[in-house]
Amino acid sequence: MKRPTLALSLLIALYLVIAVIALWRTIDTQAMDLFSLGVLPVLIGLYLRASWAGVVLKVYIAIQTLGFTALATTGIIAYQITPEDVKVVFNGQELPLPLIAILVVSLLAFQWWVAFTASTKRYLSE
Repeated sequence: MKRPTLALSLLIALYLVIAVIALWRTIDTQAMDLFSLGVLPVLIGLYLRASWAGVVLKVYIAIQTLGFTALATTGIIAYQITPEDVKVVFNGQELPLPLIAILVVSLLAFQWWVAFTASTKRYLSE
């Protein structure tokens, strides 16, 4: 398999967008964080079709899952204490929490699915 599947291509495109935003944020704030810049080794590994890319991809998705689980747990605990203070505001617009939860779970599920698909393993092993 010379070219990545559609699902893997979509994941690479998503990671490319995340990498651009992460680099822009790093330059803008003069601060680095592993949560966003961790995508760079994944992108390099997928591009080079390196033998270690599958492991790095799964570790990166695990870090994302752990981070979002921690944020969700904190949000649930905060909601139990003061429900009116738990909200997400972006550019002055309040975003609905159920929509954010559905989006995050969908993105994580898609990434896990692509990471464990046989075609991804085949693509990286050739």
